[in-house]
Amino acid sequence: MGCKIEEFKQEQKKRMRAVQDAMDVLNGKWKIAIITSICCYGKRRFSDILKDIDGISNRMLSKELKELEINELVKRTILDTQPVSVQYELTEHGDTLQTIISNLTDWGMVHRKKIVGG
Repeated sequence: MGCKIEEFKQEQKKRMRAVQDAMDVLNGKWKIAIITSICCYGKRRFSDILKDIDGISNRMLSKELKELEINELVKRTILDTQPVSVQYELTEHGDTLQTIISNLTDWGMVHRKKIVGG
């Protein structure tokens, strides 16, 4: 019986580490909002994401997008336009966040209703 309890504890530690790993990648004030902007439209230019997210600066958006690229969640494409523009889309790996974003959206709407009413 003690062995099953230890297995359970080890499994829970693994699960907690996995959540922490996910939070480390998605942490910060802006990453979820950036991913949501890209999720909603499929592909977004830098300026479009900037307009979608109230309060984010050019510099912060650039920094956060670079981090999302490093974690292979977002792909950056330079478009051959005049002037040159940059487009972002979710990678195949980043696309796996669609369900999480959808669930967060649903939860957020219910939560807002509960707290604010209406």
